[in-house]
Amino acid sequence: MAGREQPPEQPPVAVAAPPGPAEPRYEPVAPHWFYRKAAEPRERWVPFSGQDSARLEEAHGAGREKEAVVVPTSGGRYDVHLKQRQRVAVYWEEEVSEVRRCTWFYKGDKDNKYIPYSEAFSEELEEAYMIAVTLDEWKKKLESPSREIIILHNPKLMVHYHPVATSDDWGSTPTEQGRPRTVKRGVENIAVEIPNGEPLQIDHLVFVVHGIGPACDIRFRSIVQCVNDFRNVSLSMLQAHFKKAQEQQQIGRVEFLPVNWHSSLHSTGVDVDLERITLPSINRLRHFINDTILDVFFYNSSTYCQTIVDTVASEMNRLYQLFLQRNPHFKGGVSIAGHSLGSLILFDLLTNQKAAPEEDEQSKEGSRTASSNTGIEELKEILKKLELSEYCDVFEKEKMDREALFLCTEENLKEVGIPLGPRMKILNYISSKKERQGASERGAAAPGHSGQAGPDGTSESRDCQYRDIGLGQVSANYPQLIYKPTIFFAFGSPIGMFLTVRGVKRINPNYSLPTCKGFFNIFHPFDPVAYRIEPMIVPDVEFEPMLLPHHKGRKRMHLELKEGLTRMSVDLKNNLLGSLRVAWQSFTRAPLPAVEAGSTDVEAEEAEDSVEKQTGPPDGKPEEPPPAAKEEASPINVGRLNGGNRIDYVLQEKPIESFNEYLFALQGHLCYWESEDTVLLVLKEIYQTQGI
Repeated sequence: MAGREQPPEQPPVAVAAPPGPAEPRYEPVAPHWFYRKAAEPRERWVPFSGQDSARLEEAHGAGREKEAVVVPTSGGRYDVHLKQRQRVAVYWEEEVSEVRRCTWFYKGDKDNKYIPYSEAFSEELEEAYMIAVTLDEWKKKLESPSREIIILHNPKLMVHYHPVATSDDWGSTPTEQGRPRTVKRGVENIAVEIPNGEPLQIDHLVFVVHGIGPACDIRFRSIVQCVNDFRNVSLSMLQAHFKKAQEQQQIGRVEFLPVNWHSSLHSTGVDVDLERITLPSINRLRHFINDTILDVFFYNSSTYCQTIVDTVASEMNRLYQLFLQRNPHFKGGVSIAGHSLGSLILFDLLTNQKAAPEEDEQSKEGSRTASSNTGIEELKEILKKLELSEYCDVFEKEKMDREALFLCTEENLKEVGIPLGPRMKILNYISSKKERQGASERGAAAPGHSGQAGPDGTSESRDCQYRDIGLGQVSANYPQLIYKPTIFFAFGSPIGMFLTVRGVKRINPNYSLPTCKGFFNIFHPFDPVAYRIEPMIVPDVEFEPMLLPHHKGRKRMHLELKEGLTRMSVDLKNNLLGSLRVAWQSFTRAPLPAVEAGSTDVEAEEAEDSVEKQTGPPDGKPEEPPPAAKEEASPINVGRLNGGNRIDYVLQEKPIESFNEYLFALQGHLCYWESEDTVLLVLKEIYQTQGI
């Protein structure tokens, strides 16, 4: 029994279950491709997106790096030259970045960012790691190319020792002294966010033109960096607000490309001329003014204005052609956006574009049709005013409008069958209007005469108001674009101010940009550079700009609270005034003299009416309509500049910005690049043109 109680059960199970020490447990590391951020003070490495890294690894694994292979990355805006390990910008000038296939990383000295080892040394580390895992022999020491020590203690603990600087110049051997730094294997073990890839399908192209100076935001970043932010926000907005359309593959993305004109302007040698005459005091401030503020004056100079408009137009044409070369299947439209002075440059360019002859004829025909329809409506209003509406059909049958009416004689009215009485009314109306017009024209010769509208709705004053939109523009030969923009977006734009300074008091409601049918003027409420456009089209009506909704679908809470408190105070005031009016009525009605027996009821009513006129309405209601009634007013016609739609759109300020408008004025002018509300409006308007 004792022999039977010792069967060889445990030893076979214990020996067979775990693999022997010589059995390999090594799994190769998964590489990820990184590029070094150019023009950074510290060494900073940024990962490619997952799909870009997979493309680069596929080309590397196929052995194509021995050839001059170029792999497009970052949505086609950068090319990676695999053999040279370089990342090159396609559409703009930028310092070439180093590219690296990364597997091993160490933590930097001054921050917690991980830095990849060189590809050659990473292979040495990987080989040492494979041997250590396979043979289960750790405590491996390796010496880096910079004579630093890396020790592999175990799979979870690997340390990089930075050598301590010594006071002598003798060749000392590397030691383990110094502060140890963490070593990690594989990108999945380091704290780095790998960006999501961009959709390959491009639905629309937008060119973005910057304003004054080389810096475009409060952090003094370039137009390229700011447009990168704008593009990234657009990708997140597409995922949040167009998710269903993306899942159904109805949409891809919108591409935004920057247009830089500042460097071309300041490479003309003007900076040297300015430096020669600039005073030496407050050097930094004067340099900032020369490099930034003076761009406004350069644009108002015929010499440098020509340089600026040539640069903007030629750069947008070049980018468009290059984009089509790299995206031959692109069928979408093109829009343009400008910030600050850039929006004025684009506006001047667009006003000087030449429409195709057939489009111009269609536009004129549409204008004539609109004018004719307006004249017919005005004729109906005149007949209604004269209580002759029953004769509208007679004039409509003869295709007569207001202008034709003022050319009619008595014989003409008799021929169309107008009776004597109505005929006299019409002729009297025509003669009185002509007399007023003559008096207005005679008085217009006197200095300071304001002028009155004539019978046809025009006068010298109004003709002066409806001047050419290009009035006052700097004399320049404005180049033509090789495409027709779908929409023009202006961010923080001074267009309205410049038009007013140039002498354009009003914009004709029938005016539209020759080749661009959409125009949106978007601004922050505290932006000191931004001006409105709509009051120049409809000057006689006071109305607020359209409030841009928050990208999460509601007003900001502090604005709702502010609006609620305002309405509460208005209601409280109205109720208090109503109570006082009722009390005053009861007080003033008491001493009214008694109505004599012989007086009629009409006299009593007249007495009560006189009291009510003095004390206000008896029900105590406010005389002005409540805010809700004002909001439900009829839609405002703002002309054809944006196809009949609203033009001015105002952002909602953040809660902290509402504490002091002046503190956040500069930030208000530079906030558009990272504004989700602005980006969402741009995307909605673009995709609305595509029926999405």
